[in-house]
Amino acid sequence: MKLKTLMLGAVASMALAPAAFAERGSDGEINIIYWQAPSTLNIYLSGGNKESEAASMVIEPLVRFDETGAIVPWLVKEIPTVANGGISEDLTSVTWKLKEGVKWSDGTAFTSADVKFTYDYCSHPEGGCAQLTKFEGISSVETPDPQTVVVTFEKPTPYPFTAFGGGESPVIQKAQFEACMGAAAPTCTEQNFYPIGTGPFVVDDFRPNDVITLSANPNYRDPNKPAFAKVNFKGGGDAASAARAVLQTGEFDYAWNTQVAPEVLAKMESAGNGTVISSFGPSVERIMLNMTNPDPALGPDERAVIKPHPFLQDEAIYKAMSMAVDRVLLAEIGYGAGGKVTCNWIPAPLEYNSDTFSCDVQDIAGANAMLDAAGVVDTDGDGVREKDGVPLSILYQTSTNAIRQDYQALIKDWWGEIGIEVELRNLDASVFFGGDAGSPDTFQKFYADVEMYTNTFAGTDPQAYLANLLCDKAPSPESQWQGENISRFCSEEYDALWTKLSETSDLAERARIGQMLNDMAISAGVMIPLTHRGDISAKSNSLAGTRMNSWDVELWNIADWHRAK
Repeated sequence: MKLKTLMLGAVASMALAPAAFAERGSDGEINIIYWQAPSTLNIYLSGGNKESEAASMVIEPLVRFDETGAIVPWLVKEIPTVANGGISEDLTSVTWKLKEGVKWSDGTAFTSADVKFTYDYCSHPEGGCAQLTKFEGISSVETPDPQTVVVTFEKPTPYPFTAFGGGESPVIQKAQFEACMGAAAPTCTEQNFYPIGTGPFVVDDFRPNDVITLSANPNYRDPNKPAFAKVNFKGGGDAASAARAVLQTGEFDYAWNTQVAPEVLAKMESAGNGTVISSFGPSVERIMLNMTNPDPALGPDERAVIKPHPFLQDEAIYKAMSMAVDRVLLAEIGYGAGGKVTCNWIPAPLEYNSDTFSCDVQDIAGANAMLDAAGVVDTDGDGVREKDGVPLSILYQTSTNAIRQDYQALIKDWWGEIGIEVELRNLDASVFFGGDAGSPDTFQKFYADVEMYTNTFAGTDPQAYLANLLCDKAPSPESQWQGENISRFCSEEYDALWTKLSETSDLAERARIGQMLNDMAISAGVMIPLTHRGDISAKSNSLAGTRMNSWDVELWNIADWHRAK
């Protein structure tokens, strides 16, 4: 088997364009606001985008994905290929050659031992690594010398760039984290809040769910970067206030994920202090359906873990719920030009976007007819249908956000029209996405019937993202409630098809299998996709060097950010 093409998308091996500054720290301070506040800087203990964004200023992967989705060498000399000998002819191993002279922020050498340790840390059988799918299929990581890492796979692996690639799979320092393996991982507060990194900044102070202050890394590999001496990173609040702080008041230089009604953003932008920036990647706002029973009467080892949901796995019910939604209206009021209707979990890259489903026309009458035909009817006249005597009454949760609350209100009304009773709940984003194993309110724990959020993946190959629905990736008490199979979906057929994808090198065939996996998830009622979201943020007119990126973290090139001259 030979790899005909290196990857889905181009490979960028050239250096990034130089920034317009020549001295580290010469541009003073930068103020950044993320209205979803990070709760940790150890991305391996959180599945939240807010954590991977904040941590990316400190800890880095071997490769990143630029704003076009192309792979860029970051801590390595070049991208391995079959042609240059970096990928074995049988596709069972990849060899990484680390850049010379890279140091951790404490001045010690960055070596292959740190890369191997990162794999050992995340794959520890007693741990609860939130990013375990990034290391799926690896049989060993070897270090023949300090600058060489050899990753060997259990079988031919056409796309070997998921591990240590992008903001969700950075390298952590062995010396700092070696006492934090397995069950000890969440107890290492100092390490998780103050990671030593190779990135452009170091953490001065971390206040969970609030503020992070960082300073320029004195040992950063480019002596002229970063331009900013200090980062003031404010977390919390809401999307509207974050956007306003950049576009109207000018208090901040950058605001992430400005989920604000399009007309409101346009009015803010007219103040002349900043600019709205956007790009489309694979981000999808969706409603996840719980396939387990979240009934609080169940014990902690059964609730949202073992017992099947009393009615959400009924095909007529979840299809009717989807049919009742007006996706065109949601995209229009929520995101304007930054939102598109989608019926799919994987809307991008284009070759993975399935055309199996049609969902751009709301059909309340059809949804009611489907439920009637399935015998899911209102037997007592209270306006709520029942399934085997159980009322269709659901708890619908999401994070606190004006657009999400608008979505909730509309969807509650539409579901009410088809005989489903809905209780709405919204949680502070820092808690909902926080990953705290002790909290009952995280999206991983899923103590609700349905929940809504956006998720995405780094790069242009969704293999690792599709692995999120493998049976063994469901969060549970045994995994310290970490894992990416949020709905607790489990299908031997899905697992087998994903394995086939992991063994396939032909790009057209990979896309075909990827579409099949997408279709399987939607057909099984794992989720109800709503909106293909463009990523929308805001930047000050005085800030230069930003390159909006939907294929990695938005702060991926913060070392190049500087004041406009």
